[in-house]
Amino acid sequence: MTHSVFNHVVAEKAGLYRAIMGVFVEAKAHFTVHLRPEDVGQRLGTEPLETIQAALNQLVHWGNLEADPDTARVSTVEEFYRASHLYQLTRAGEAAEQALQVFDRELGHRGALQTVALDDIRLRLRSLLQLSRQERPDPMQVQLLLRDLAHVFTDLAENARAFMSGLSRTLELRGQEEEALIAYKERLIGYIERFIGDLTTSTAEITGIIRSLDTPGEHGRPIDPLLDLASERDLEDRAPDVDDVRDPQTIRAEHHREARAHWEGHWEGLKRWFLDQPHGRAQAALLRAQARRAISQLLEAIQRLNARRLGRSDRSADFRTLARWFLECGDDDQAHRLWRAAFGLHCARHLGVDPDTLARWEEAPIPPQTPWREAPSLRISPRLRTTGRYGKRGALPRLRRRGREKDLLAAQVAQEAEQLRQARATLATGETLQLSTLGQLDRQAFHLLLRLLADALSSAEQPDAPITTITGDGSLRIELLPLGPGTQASIQTPDGILTGQDYRLRVTELESVP
Repeated sequence: MTHSVFNHVVAEKAGLYRAIMGVFVEAKAHFTVHLRPEDVGQRLGTEPLETIQAALNQLVHWGNLEADPDTARVSTVEEFYRASHLYQLTRAGEAAEQALQVFDRELGHRGALQTVALDDIRLRLRSLLQLSRQERPDPMQVQLLLRDLAHVFTDLAENARAFMSGLSRTLELRGQEEEALIAYKERLIGYIERFIGDLTTSTAEITGIIRSLDTPGEHGRPIDPLLDLASERDLEDRAPDVDDVRDPQTIRAEHHREARAHWEGHWEGLKRWFLDQPHGRAQAALLRAQARRAISQLLEAIQRLNARRLGRSDRSADFRTLARWFLECGDDDQAHRLWRAAFGLHCARHLGVDPDTLARWEEAPIPPQTPWREAPSLRISPRLRTTGRYGKRGALPRLRRRGREKDLLAAQVAQEAEQLRQARATLATGETLQLSTLGQLDRQAFHLLLRLLADALSSAEQPDAPITTITGDGSLRIELLPLGPGTQASIQTPDGILTGQDYRLRVTELESVP
């Protein structure tokens, strides 16, 4: 009979069972495998030995513990025949304790936006870039840097995910506590804005270093030799498999491929987190957007609280207002129109109503209270009358393979991304440009210019003052200087000529290597 190793969590004496299992887990952490009932009782210090013995037997019955005869202290025949056991964790019991520990840890994990982790990632990438330029990098330094980088990056991504997912629940829980939410607002907005600023500035250098390490050269990518060194060093600690009787060179080559795939996966995850991909934006950009949305959600929650305190509008007040509107209706037709507008309930849509029917209704309106037996008949499709549906029965259409369409969409997305990169390369040069000297722009560059001008002019406090701002995605810095109302600039595009006031424009790419 199979018993669940999680039964002790919901049993009547769950507290005692959890305490006993905690004693065994702590003992194994100190390399103590077997425990006697007296040892468990001494570490608990509160329960009688008979109660502990019964609990140990029950845990053995459930499969959490394993009992072995204790013959070390037997000196007489009577002691030999007396039941005495040593207890240790089973593999299933240990796995259950680890699962419960993970559950408790994740349940109380709030997450955080770790600015320090961004600095750690940047410093380790700098060190990797320096090692990639050495003729013979130290394998130990390479492995330690890659291991620390993977750990810090995983911790950053997991904490950011936990923080953003828990933030919505926090806002929902505190949405009814006005004072707590208002006090929480200032701290949260400052915390998120500080992280967004640090993420924007750090991402610029991080993406630049990643591109430097990942760009193929004459001898491949600079990161490849470092990943090979880390994979080779992992093989030194790998234990041999007694069941594997293949050639040692074959085994080593297979293990090297597994280790190389492991490190390559970590590197690809880091790239996807900071670099835009053809099929989607980088996770860092999505995190910035989600953090900005969190600020908007918080401000909306504060606005709802203010509106509630000022107007005291709720659902019951809305229904009372609607009831008053019904009382003020002049006739039943107005009441029916108000009903349809308020609740969206209309006439049956499956009945076929043609222009002739509408004309007859206008000439002789049918009161809503007319019984259906006395109402004039309506035309209904014969198929609907006989089968209950408009459509014709038959075999379902065959599933179509969308691989070609997906490839076309992927190619289109890649083409648009390349056009956007070319447009940014035209305008985001870091040099000061004058609109009147731009000449002719292609369609993508012109659309990018319009978005940049819109972002800059929408943030202007005074019409003639210089403007410095950052685009909504945090990737470009815009510096705009008006040259006066008497100046004029003309920009030629494939769709026409744009004419307006002249400006000096400087656009700097924040996500490029300084």
